[in-house]
Amino acid sequence: EILVRGERLMLRPTFGALVAAEEELGPLFALVDRASAGELRLAEMVALFWHCRQGWPAAIGRADLGEAVAAQGLAAVTPALRAILRQILAGSA
Repeated sequence: EILVRGERLMLRPTFGALVAAEEELGPLFALVDRASAGELRLAEMVALFWHCRQGWPAAIGRADLGEAVAAQGLAAVTPALRAILRQILAGSA
């Protein structure tokens, strides 16, 4: 989950979401490597979150997500990022 405009919204790295993220960001293994090296860019994180959104209100756009991430700070959104990266590497049970 991530907090955007006062709402807790679900992130789910489905196959379709990950394929879309990979189309935009390049190979997922390279993304994970950049993240583990502390080199993941803010725009990449927002793009990954955007593609993994599920059941979000239509009124919340990608710019809203980016502003929410910037306002909360990286420490607040890192748990969601870690969860997605863990699921990319390990899959979901």
